Amino acid sequence: MGLAVICQLSLTGTAGAAAVATTAKAATAGSIAPNKAGELDCNARSPKYATIRAMAATCTDPVKVVNGKRFRFEDNEQYIGHDEPSVKFISSTPGSGNTMTYLTKIPVDPRKSPTPSGSVTNYGELSVAPWFGLPMCDPLSFPQGACVPDSDANNPNGAGSAFMELQLYPPGYTPFVDSMSCSKTQWCAALNIDSLECSANGACNNDCIEPVNFSYLQTNGVPPGPPNPQQTDVSTFTPNAHTLKINGGDVLRVSITDPPQGFTTTIRDLTTHQTGFMTASAANGFADTSMADCSGTPFTFHAEYSTAKQQNQVPWAALEGGVLMQQEIGHAEVCNSVTNKDPLAFTGGSQTFSDPNNFDTCVGGTEGPNAKGEGPCDATGICQNATTEGPNGPVACPTNDSNSGALCEFADGSCFQQGARTATINGAPVTEFSAANFCLAGRFQNGDLDFDGTSYQSFTWPNGSRKHPTAFDYAGPFQANGKLYPQIQFETNVGASEALCNTTTGAGCTVPPAGSKFYPFWSLSPQPSALGSRITSCVWNFGNVLPRTFQTFGKDAQYGVPDVARFAGTSTSPVVANPEGSGVCRGPI
Repeated sequence: MGLAVICQLSLTGTAGAAAVATTAKAATAGSIAPNKAGELDCNARSPKYATIRAMAATCTDPVKVVNGKRFRFEDNEQYIGHDEPSVKFISSTPGSGNTMTYLTKIPVDPRKSPTPSGSVTNYGELSVAPWFGLPMCDPLSFPQGACVPDSDANNPNGAGSAFMELQLYPPGYTPFVDSMSCSKTQWCAALNIDSLECSANGACNNDCIEPVNFSYLQTNGVPPGPPNPQQTDVSTFTPNAHTLKINGGDVLRVSITDPPQGFTTTIRDLTTHQTGFMTASAANGFADTSMADCSGTPFTFHAEYSTAKQQNQVPWAALEGGVLMQQEIGHAEVCNSVTNKDPLAFTGGSQTFSDPNNFDTCVGGTEGPNAKGEGPCDATGICQNATTEGPNGPVACPTNDSNSGALCEFADGSCFQQGARTATINGAPVTEFSAANFCLAGRFQNGDLDFDGTSYQSFTWPNGSRKHPTAFDYAGPFQANGKLYPQIQFETNVGASEALCNTTTGAGCTVPPAGSKFYPFWSLSPQPSALGSRITSCVWNFGNVLPRTFQTFGKDAQYGVPDVARFAGTSTSPVVANPEGSGVCRGPI
């Protein structure tokens, strides 16, 4: 599919939101009373409110900030970090912090089914949620301070901040409620805005620590269910006829804007000519959350900053973003079989969900040819066979209690058998699907904390073979004036998930993690014709070396060193000139 050059694309306007302070109301109850189940804590650790989608992989990775110092974050005694290798884009141009456009080509999966050995993989095994990120103004989020939308007047350590992630979800593993996909064969996308109900002195409301506003991008712009944390139900996470569906190989224009009616994300599929969008407005049902009692107030979100200067970031996030392009990894183990059935069922308001064929443990595959993995766990969170990071590979966890806060992989679940299965939504049976015997490692901890899964194998990533998916191609981001961001910085927060990492001193905080076999990296390749642009001769890729890879930036060395001054669980590179527009990809390799 040919694509018009970027200078011909409509990169409409810088933000039009009024630059007035949004006053914090943390001690005031909102008008939206919480349901017993919603999305008031997307990590599913709240002692008071059940979580509709108990899959923390798509939450933001927070750090605990106490009087300016940062530590690993535990939500009700459980560590909730992520592994998020990213590129941060930096600019001092007004509007660069709230208005941008990316071009991307979606990967194509192999026709063959994934294999337990990893000789054939699909993209869902590599990243559960590639996303584009941005800081948001939310006076009821950490540190509970007034903020000015779209303004560099905000002090990153004083103004209330939320974290926006425009997430893409690969196909093959349905349903989204307890797995990761909208469809057996097609991608979808959603606008997520994560807040943190904590104050600058480290106090948090444990009932609603990380509330999330969520909606799929819709062709009619109408959320499929309530997007706010207080009222989220099964319909919020169930795609409908208006949910934008994206085919592998489609070329997308991804636009992020901030007009007066509310922060808006738009994907135009330049292959199918379908458009999906979502505006994070009170009119659409979005709300912020009171730290006092978890109630909600209808709220129209706006971006926090005018520019994408390096210091303009979300102070409570492990990643130092910023305008970010990211691929979340560490949520896939493919197995010969799965065992230890652990059914999932809940009621959220008037809606119900049940998936009886949910399992705890991976057998074979990435665990080893005949090995049995982690789990099962009982109703109190006591687990069998828990492992953690060791210097040369997985070792036994020092505790079997998943509520201990230890950085251990307590169970492989949620796990699903390959093929079709029946779940129940609101009493009606629905057919769901898993492309492989597959585990997400997100039910009893957040991620593959012994680093032996599919993401940490070199041969599983795109490499030009038809046995693996094609790679993402990214051009941009482009500012509202059509120009590239002048500087970049590589970063990853994997160190915070490493049991051997001291997040104060940086000792043991390594990339790749100790004991892992591989860590994927960002690279540049000559631009394919499908992503034509006069501004850049290169496209970004992620994973391993491709046949057309031009520059790897030192592979995993690109992530630099632990940022001891801020939080040593995050590694960052020096800030450098954006190589995408340098012309280095012109001509033959």
